[in-house]
Order: sequence, then structure tokens, then C-alpha cells
Amino acid sequence: MSTTQSERLRELLEPLVTSQGLDLEEIELDSVGRKRVLRVVVDSDTGADLDRIADVSRALSAKLDDTNAMGEGEYTLEVGTPGAERPLTEHRHYVRATDRLVKFQLAEGGELVARILKVDDEGVDTEVPGVKGRKATARRLAFDDIVRARVQVEFSRKDNKKEEEA
Repeated sequence: MSTTQSERLRELLEPLVTSQGLDLEEIELDSVGRKRVLRVVVDSDTGADLDRIADVSRALSAKLDDTNAMGEGEYTLEVGTPGAERPLTEHRHYVRATDRLVKFQLAEGGELVARILKVDDEGVDTEVPGVKGRKATARRLAFDDIVRARVQVEFSRKDNKKEEEA
């Protein structure tokens, strides 16, 4: 998709998504033969349940049809939320990942897997899990020290089990 088309779609759709209390995270247009698929990824600080996704999908569909922004050809509109292992690229993504386990690729080289405890304008405070009976350690990461960060899926968390048993 050309940058200008992407920018036009973002300018058209972002105010509508924002009015629904969501953030427009990504727009992607794929063409396979004659079929076109417009994927719109939305999110918010409180998450987006199926009802909110359905509401914003209907609103986006109506806006696209009214403005003819997609042209005359058929297309499929897919509206969803970021995946479980989403990359963290914006400050708000780090805030939303607070208390989640994240894999960081560091500017100094190497990787670090740590839980985000707190986020401010300069970086994140993390807790690095202890290995083989050792205590967890605190570590501060400045945003400039982070090359890439991605949320990790956790199937069972020991401290959550303790809370559930209590």
C-alpha cells in the first residue's frame, strides 16, 4: 500500500476510532489477485472487547462506504486487536504492558526477559526473574537502551496462583 493511501486512510479512520474510545494502532491493506483485505488494529488502555470491536467495525465500514475511500472494487474489512505477543513501539504500549513479562533486545547487545513494573517518560522499571532459587532483581531500562520489546505469553504465573488460592 502506498504511503499516501495509508496516510489518507489513517486520516479518515483515526478520528472515528478515537471517538469510540480506542487508539488506531495499525492499518494494513493486502491484495491477493482481485481480493483486497483492509486490516485495522485498534486497542485501548482498558482493552477492546468484542462488542467494542463490532461497534467500531460497523462505524468504519459505513465511513469507508460513504466516502468511497476504497474505490469501486470489493474488499474485506477486518478489525481486531494486537496479538498476545505484540511488539511494544509506543509509550502507551509499555504502559499497557505493565505487570507483563517482556523480552527486550538491548542496544548494548543481548536480550533480557523481565516484568515491567513502572513506566515513565524516560524508561521502564523492571523485575528480572530469579533463576534456580535466586531472588528477582530490579533493573532500570531507558527507552534509548531498548532496540525492540515484545510481550511474552505466560501460561502460568506463580504469584497469580498464590492469589487464586487465597
